[in-house]
Amino acid sequence: MEPHAPVERQPFIVHVPRTVKLSRRGFWEFCQANRDWRCERTSEGDIVIMPPTGAESGAQNLELALQVGMWAKADGSGVAFDSSTGFELPDGATRSPDVAWVQRARLAGFTRRQKQHFLPVCPDFVIELKSPSDALRLLQEKMQEYVANGTRLGWLIDPEARAVYVYRPQAPVERVKHPASVSADPVLPGFVLDCAAIWEPGL
Repeated sequence: MEPHAPVERQPFIVHVPRTVKLSRRGFWEFCQANRDWRCERTSEGDIVIMPPTGAESGAQNLELALQVGMWAKADGSGVAFDSSTGFELPDGATRSPDVAWVQRARLAGFTRRQKQHFLPVCPDFVIELKSPSDALRLLQEKMQEYVANGTRLGWLIDPEARAVYVYRPQAPVERVKHPASVSADPVLPGFVLDCAAIWEPGL
């Protein structure tokens, strides 16, 4: 029997009263106590809990991480991170992009202990992957938040529509339809994403 068409999923949001201030350390400890959850925090302080993705989205996300990770290892100018990494943005939000990259020079000032926790830095480059049940609007809002906090290049990838939304500071969002590849120049010099492996993950 064929499964039902995916229903648009909404994240589970724990609304924290504005009179309650959860510190950065407090949110870190909350996440450690609930390791089975993928948690983010909005700039208003609410906690966002996302359900796991399906197999296809998981394979696509791994492919994205592999491509960025291999480029980052060869290039050496920065560090790539997977979707389990939390970043504390300047506006107070804590986000976990599906893939992120940060220039190595921006990490040099952090202690080893700081690097073992959520990094208080906005990534230079982020990717968010839309699963069939994700709400596009919520992902678009998150991409705008990254750019507003310092991200220099962001990609929102919609495999169902075979489209890539490109976000840059002080520039309109560009929607690229059915690309075979997408270049991250000049932020990630020489990196070109092979989209074929995203559109057809081989499951």
